[in-house]
Amino acid sequence: QVQLVESGGGLVQAGGSLRLSCAASGRTFNDYAMGWFRQAPGKEREIVAAISRGGGVTYYADSVKGRFTISRDNAKNTVYLQMNSLKPEDTAVYYCAAKRRDSSGSYYYTRLGDYDYWGQGTQVTVSS
Repeated sequence: QVQLVESGGGLVQAGGSLRLSCAASGRTFNDYAMGWFRQAPGKEREIVAAISRGGGVTYYADSVKGRFTISRDNAKNTVYLQMNSLKPEDTAVYYCAAKRRDSSGSYYYTRLGDYDYWGQGTQVTVSS
């Protein structure tokens, strides 16, 4: 069982930056690929970024490529999402998710159904 707790959300003006953190419980954090998703009001939850267990392979949605950076510190059981050049359309609840190691050989995962554990979410609001 893994528990995930996000933090770092808030209100920021367009063009500003935020860094989200997701702290995971347990001693086997590096057995989990991680992802950040977001859900805006009235919209489906969507992938933002994903990272492999070791942190060496990453994925970004086209909408955030070049502005967001996902990273992880396995010694601290934490995954981060650095968000720069924020836009009003980035406004959403942001969730981190953990995917247990499996036999697929995939480095990262982009589908909601791939993930085993979810955090409670943190609100990010970008004003224009």
